[in-house]
Amino acid sequence: MKRQRFRFKLVALFLFALFLALILFGAYSILHYGNRWFSSRWNTRISAQSENVTEGDIADRNGVLLAWTDENGDRTWQESREARSAIVHITGDSEGMAANTVESFQARYLYGFDTSLSELGASLIGRGSSKGDTVTLTIDSALCTAITRYFSAHLATAGKNGAAVVMNYRTGEVLAMVSLPNYDPAAITDSDRQSTDTPFFNRVTQGKYTPGSSFKVITAAAALDSFTDPTTATLYCDGALQVGDHAVTDWNNESHGNVTLKQAFSASCNNAFASLALGMGAASLKKTAESFGFNDNFLFRDLVVENSSFPDPENDWQLAWSGAGQSGITASPLHMCMVAAAVANDGVMMEPRLVRTVTTASGGTRLASSAAVYRRAVSQENAAVLKDLMRSVVTGGTGRNAAVSGMTICGKTGSAETTSDGQAVTNGWFIGFCEDEDLPFAVCVLVEDIGDGTGGGATAAPIAADIFRYLKANPDQVTGEDPQVTDWSLQGISQRLQTWIEQAGSFIENLPENVSKLFSGGLQEKAEQLKQSVTEAVTDAVTETVNNAVQGVMDSVLPGEKQ
Repeated sequence: MKRQRFRFKLVALFLFALFLALILFGAYSILHYGNRWFSSRWNTRISAQSENVTEGDIADRNGVLLAWTDENGDRTWQESREARSAIVHITGDSEGMAANTVESFQARYLYGFDTSLSELGASLIGRGSSKGDTVTLTIDSALCTAITRYFSAHLATAGKNGAAVVMNYRTGEVLAMVSLPNYDPAAITDSDRQSTDTPFFNRVTQGKYTPGSSFKVITAAAALDSFTDPTTATLYCDGALQVGDHAVTDWNNESHGNVTLKQAFSASCNNAFASLALGMGAASLKKTAESFGFNDNFLFRDLVVENSSFPDPENDWQLAWSGAGQSGITASPLHMCMVAAAVANDGVMMEPRLVRTVTTASGGTRLASSAAVYRRAVSQENAAVLKDLMRSVVTGGTGRNAAVSGMTICGKTGSAETTSDGQAVTNGWFIGFCEDEDLPFAVCVLVEDIGDGTGGGATAAPIAADIFRYLKANPDQVTGEDPQVTDWSLQGISQRLQTWIEQAGSFIENLPENVSKLFSGGLQEKAEQLKQSVTEAVTDAVTETVNNAVQGVMDSVLPGEKQ
């Protein structure tokens, strides 16, 4: 009978654990996916709310109105077609052609769903505002417009599709996010809808591109963790590294001879980085890639970003090319900007933020921006080495076209070979950052389908240089007071839990003294007895629970034993 009662208890405990897990999973899902579900085009609550509430305004970090509702109830955009088209993948349009824009993803604020009880009460009696909140973004709209001009200004990139993103590597604030081709949100045409260039597609967040040699930042980070001192080792490149029946080649079969890690990085030597990948093994390279966010499920507060992928290499040939950023690796331009930003920020990768503030129609603050640590990608010591490697690329390597007078620029170029509609194409990359406390910005530029024989250094790097010049010339438009940083990475949460446990332990340890301070003398001994009684009771309860559990397992394993 005793045994049967114990089994009933185990079943009850198991069912309670399942119920608790269901509650926790529901809370987790709402917390992380709630806004994604809410902003879905299938959510009829938004269309119903729009009948009664005037949609709020959208402004940039400098107070420039980007979208608002006029007196006739029509959604209105900036007067300049060039300006409103440059930010259309950020703000969105009235028809919802671009996905996950501010118009849809921040609908809870723009349509006044997040209201306090006092605001709700005032609206019910007709005294409250029927206008949604104003969402102020982190972006500089003038910079976004300038970037579209930079693409057109260079012969190698004029008319090309591509993407560019700028973020503050210290706070994660996104200063610019440009996807080309774009379209006019005020006049969507049939040509836009039928275009094979997919103008509604946000290449910054939705594009999954082969990173090419820009991935060598991660391979170099893996080498620093895997080998004793790779910075002093000598690597050999003969232009064609034989791996089984295939060869890993550099452009035009160029041979670099004996090179150091810095020389190989600066020259973007495929042979050297293929050798490093083969030497460290697939597990080590994958581990480092995942520390930079590959294979993770991106659940950012302000942005929906496609996950980056580092698949397991099936053989040495794939592993070798993975070291050079080819094979099946894919990443979005925003994520590769985060990679560069993490190196600049001493190895700490910040969550990208797009919303700066949310204010009510009456001028109150609904939401103030806060910065959050996404993860530690690499140690501070290794980040310093990576900075030095990336600095050498711009001072004397493949990224010289990104250099700007009076600024210290660090970066990495890339020429990623891939296919589009069955045709071989090469995409040009540049990822980098400005090494300046007053201008803490990282940049990623992607140019699609560049010409044969050209690379990221000749196509993407010049645009990056233009962006850095803009940042230098307009510091007041792109900087401001940094928001408070919260570390929500696993390491940060672990450290806070450890601190709380230590504080709780200290409080319990000093419980008698704390009690005696609150009450008159004579109670210290009782407090000590209370502490001892509580400790013994908890210990006895835990011991009994463990013993019962062990006995239950033994009963299951040895059913012939009698109780």
